[in-house]
Amino acid sequence: MVELKVAVSATEGSLDAQVDPRFGRCSHFVVVDAETMVFEAIPNVSAAATSGAGIQAAQTVADRGVQAVITGNVGPNAYQVLSSAGIKIMIGASGTVREAVERFKSGSLQEAATPGPAGFGMGRGRGRGGGMGRGFGRGMSMTGGMGMGGYLAPPFPQTPASPSVPTTSEQREISKLEDQMNALQQELEQLKKRISELKGSKSD
Repeated sequence: MVELKVAVSATEGSLDAQVDPRFGRCSHFVVVDAETMVFEAIPNVSAAATSGAGIQAAQTVADRGVQAVITGNVGPNAYQVLSSAGIKIMIGASGTVREAVERFKSGSLQEAATPGPAGFGMGRGRGRGGGMGRGFGRGMSMTGGMGMGGYLAPPFPQTPASPSVPTTSEQREISKLEDQMNALQQELEQLKKRISELKGSKSD
């Protein structure tokens, strides 16, 4: 039988301890054989770290050879370490460690999606920063506006305006109007000439 080991972030080092929603700052990790429920309690030495607690915590559980982590939330740095080690990240867990493991075995826990800038996995396809790229981006897409989740909305392709080409019927109408205009201009010139002649004859 293949051993399935999971690490649960907990407030204490026992199966009856409450799940701690904080991965990097939890008090203990309870490493459990999901089949036999045999467990090992590991104090989280990185809980008091001033920085990098998530990365250190992720390395601690990865070194124990677990196949999955069960917790409440996980930050982006810890996510990267765990994912690189091929460890599944199950989030949204609550209750006792024992209950969380049972929920994991029954498939009722969410697997974390890639966390967004806020650093919280909110379930597959619902991570903050993912799946919310519409919103403002839709209204500003001509300039590549930012969506609500930091998603850069792609600009719509802008086709350069081409000069309008008259149709055949329009060309005929234009030609006809130009002929009429030329005829009117010629008639106007003749009228001006006749007026000048009349004025000249009166002055004689």
